[in-house]
Amino acid sequence: MLKTMRKHGVTLALFATGSTGLTAAIDQLTKNTIADQAASQQNALFQQVIPADRYNNDLLQSCYLVSAAELGKGVHKIYIARQDDQPVAAVMEATAPDGYSGAIQLLVGADFSGTVLGSRVTEHHETPGLGDKIELRISDWITHFAGKTIKGESDSTWAVKKDGGQFDQFTGATITPRAVVNAVKRAGLYAETLPTQLTSLQACGE
Repeated sequence: MLKTMRKHGVTLALFATGSTGLTAAIDQLTKNTIADQAASQQNALFQQVIPADRYNNDLLQSCYLVSAAELGKGVHKIYIARQDDQPVAAVMEATAPDGYSGAIQLLVGADFSGTVLGSRVTEHHETPGLGDKIELRISDWITHFAGKTIKGESDSTWAVKKDGGQFDQFTGATITPRAVVNAVKRAGLYAETLPTQLTSLQACGE
């Protein structure tokens, strides 16, 4: 009986070792695949907020961490777009803290002269059928920032039409678009300050 128990013990040990090795191998294989898919999705999102012909560097490898009131509370990632090693624009994570149902997370692309290249909402909790029109899958409203220039902090055209600006509000939901317009404007103005900060920015992963 002791001999049989030893035999089963060895079998279980071998099975456990084999299972652990197999799990580790599968984890290693899937880790690379998942990372590649995540990078592909991120690059696809970048291309929605900054034209691909405006830069020729790897944006994911040009990532920095900043704490800037213009982008919202906390630390945000920004990605510096370069054309032949020359900084030309930035893609910035930004937060609109004053959405109707809480903070709205954005990705904003802008050059260094006040022109917004594109913007997308990446996360929100706005009311379905009203505030969710900030989502591209619901309407094209968020695309209307592209190509528009901010002429300083006092540029009154950067507001919803109800406030005398150029951007549409939504029927029954003015708070949401107002929050997004203001957040995109702040991000665009912040992008103008980046050229003087580039040498002191903290790279992601440091």
